[in-house]
Formats: sequence, C-alpha cells, structure tokens
Amino acid sequence: MPKMKTKKTFAKRVKVTGTGKLRKYSNYTSHFAANKTHKQKKHLHKPSLVDKSDYKRDRDLLQG
Repeated sequence: MPKMKTKKTFAKRVKVTGTGKLRKYSNYTSHFAANKTHKQKKHLHKPSLVDKSDYKRDRDLLQG
C-alpha cells in the first residue's frame, strides 16, 4: 500500500501545538466585515483548538 500524503491545503490552515493539539483560525473574518460588530471581529481573530469530535479526522489528513 502506498504512503499517505499530507493534504497540503489543510496543513496550511492548521498548526500543531507543542502538546500535539491542533490550532485553527476562524472563518468569516474579512468577508462582510462591515456588517459585523467590533466584538465579533475581535473574537474571530483569536485562534482556537480543533473540536474533539473533528480531531481524529483532521489528524488523519496530516499523516504524511
């Protein structure tokens, strides 16, 4: 069976932290930004961890 390749588009959007967790940035940060409040944009800018229900699937995309 051939080696699995890393999904490069996903790898550009996710970083692995020092403890092995996956960190991602939010969507919807710039599109229609004039309609969002300052508080919404401020919270969208902050990175967050990948949810535990998605973690196994996302980790498999990075197996390269």
